[in-house]
Amino acid sequence: MDAKIISLRMERQCFTKKADYAEYIKLYRDTQPGHNVYWNGFGQPPTLTFRTDFNDMEFNRERLLDRKLVKGRFCGGNLGFIVPEDMEMFAALYRKPLTKPTMEQLQILELIERAGPFNIQQIKEETGMLVKQITPILHRLQEAFLIYEDQYDGEWDRGWYKFVEMFPKVNLDKYTRHEALKIILQRFAYRTVWFDTAMAKSFYRIPEKEIKLAIGDLVAEGILISADAGYILRSDTELLEGYEPKVMSFVYAIHRNDFLYKVQEHVLKEMAKKMLAGLEYDHEPLQYLLIDGEFHGVSVGHFRNGPYDINDIVCDLPNAERRKDEIIEAVRRVNCGKNPQRFMGKEL
Repeated sequence: MDAKIISLRMERQCFTKKADYAEYIKLYRDTQPGHNVYWNGFGQPPTLTFRTDFNDMEFNRERLLDRKLVKGRFCGGNLGFIVPEDMEMFAALYRKPLTKPTMEQLQILELIERAGPFNIQQIKEETGMLVKQITPILHRLQEAFLIYEDQYDGEWDRGWYKFVEMFPKVNLDKYTRHEALKIILQRFAYRTVWFDTAMAKSFYRIPEKEIKLAIGDLVAEGILISADAGYILRSDTELLEGYEPKVMSFVYAIHRNDFLYKVQEHVLKEMAKKMLAGLEYDHEPLQYLLIDGEFHGVSVGHFRNGPYDINDIVCDLPNAERRKDEIIEAVRRVNCGKNPQRFMGKEL
């Protein structure tokens, strides 16, 4: 990829110059929905790792307490956190109306609407249903934007409310999906600098044909232009002409819920498959190595509660051995200081 695009992307992602609080709020908005750390971040606030000099997880914990971040089901029904002022846009993108409700769904919905909020245990006592029956019903009602799970702290005992009670001013029909896509793709373009439809589909989990239609409008309006089988903001083409790429030298081990991973997940999975072919020990990808602005490797092993088993670090850099200590330290940093068993297949 063009060195200017890589450099500007890292700048926009706040890897080369760390975000202050004001810039972080903008970055978070543009990369919504936010997620917590893959596998071991259950119940934790979302985070954009390595992009700040402050603890953004704690900052987002405060934002959750103040309801400046709210929880929902987006991107294929997955949990994520957004700013409440964008709720109408995300409803347009992801709401799945309850067109054929079951009796059980109606029973729980009516219970919450009549006398909520309730937690799952209280719903179990009121309805006699099992938790394993209740949970998927709550998730389906959540996807329909009929109820809201108020996760403002890390506790598991969360209340489920009527959506309209928590968001009385939200108009769920304010945008069409096409209109919402046009807004969000401009933010996406700004933070990725160059993107293609597969990247947008990978992150937003929206059919590629709909993404192409929205991009077609943005191109016709002169907001985006075609570039190397992808797209770039017209304003960025002018900026890049006189842009000097920054000299970058860093290694970050990126978890699998990170925005940059999600954007390139379709490519990174294939990269890992080729790198890991034939390994006989556990080699589930744990983190992906962002080296000087591009992904060049993966730490592999076995997920556990607590430090993972780090069985190997594989990398496709021609000078990987020269940067061995730097790469190992980046992996140790996100794995509680635990050392990998191997580097490039060789035992350490």
